[in-house]
Amino acid sequence: MRTLADVLPAAALSLEPKGRKGGLLPKARTVVVLLVDGLGDQLLAASHGHAPFLRRLRQNPHSTTLTSGFPSTTATSLGMLGTGLLPGAHGLVGLEVLDPDRDQVFNELMWDPAVDPRRWQPAPTVFEQVVAAGRDVTRIGPAFFDGSGLTEAVQRGGRFVPAQSLEERVEVAIAAARRSRSSLIYVYWGDLDKIGHEQGCRSWNWTGELERVDACAQQLAAGLPADSLMVVTADHGMVDVPFENRLDLATEPELLTGVRHLGGEPRSLQLYCEDGATDDVAAALTARLGDDMIVVTREQAVDEGWFGPVSSHVLPRIGNVVTAATGPVAVVDSRTARPQTLRLLGLHGSRTSVETEIPMLVAQS
Repeated sequence: MRTLADVLPAAALSLEPKGRKGGLLPKARTVVVLLVDGLGDQLLAASHGHAPFLRRLRQNPHSTTLTSGFPSTTATSLGMLGTGLLPGAHGLVGLEVLDPDRDQVFNELMWDPAVDPRRWQPAPTVFEQVVAAGRDVTRIGPAFFDGSGLTEAVQRGGRFVPAQSLEERVEVAIAAARRSRSSLIYVYWGDLDKIGHEQGCRSWNWTGELERVDACAQQLAAGLPADSLMVVTADHGMVDVPFENRLDLATEPELLTGVRHLGGEPRSLQLYCEDGATDDVAAALTARLGDDMIVVTREQAVDEGWFGPVSSHVLPRIGNVVTAATGPVAVVDSRTARPQTLRLLGLHGSRTSVETEIPMLVAQS
């Protein structure tokens, strides 16, 4: 199956004057990529009555289902989108990961100013490559994205235009498309994910926001000039995890015996172990969680391709023990987690199809 890492390289190729036929996307003068955070393919299919425009786009022969990487989390997925690389190559291998040079775990969404984002992810982004080829790149999102650690790591390149509401971002994208003869335009929208986290991805609030996304996507497609493409995709799906299905490590601290750092996130823990403790940690977690989570060592995860091919400098960023939830469960640590994190109903991060399958919906004008 194609992955999210294929989207921007395909968009760049479609802008080439002699772009080859039969690619993932047809040739176009301008390509607009709208990434809707949390718009899992299965969630969209289950709520298709609330998204008639997006439902029609499934009929386009270039529309398809993609898969996100592992873990199915925003920082990792945006790394795939922005670089065209799988997680083991771009190196953003989780929400909270170890910086081996400092032996400290940091959050790749919030970033840590002590971590140089261009050193952490030195490969050129697709945006940088498109600019180097002489085409315009416009990135549209909230103002705080501009210059942030995550943006500098995986989405640098071109011009950033801040815009608040989705409607405003659509207007900016249409104006950018009409202004340039050949351009790649990227629009990010995060409220669907936020609502899913806070109120559940099966809630009326979630489907109400999906209706808004659907209307704005239709407005965007209708406003683009001739010979343009609009691509709607996502970074991951989501599952609602009942609070009674959450194991709190604060009540079972023995599961952290031999663990130096706890990383990852509730549906895909990454545990960084003391020397010689990896097998014992994996065995303890398997005994406690084996019916609900896959528990593997770093070596097993790499051998089985969970992260794609892993570069040598990325390897120590991955936990010695890695887990992936198979059912509606999660693992938290109330001693260290932020209170707002503990209140989230919708979660993602694991390898289930509802979390990893994402749409790629294409509109041509």
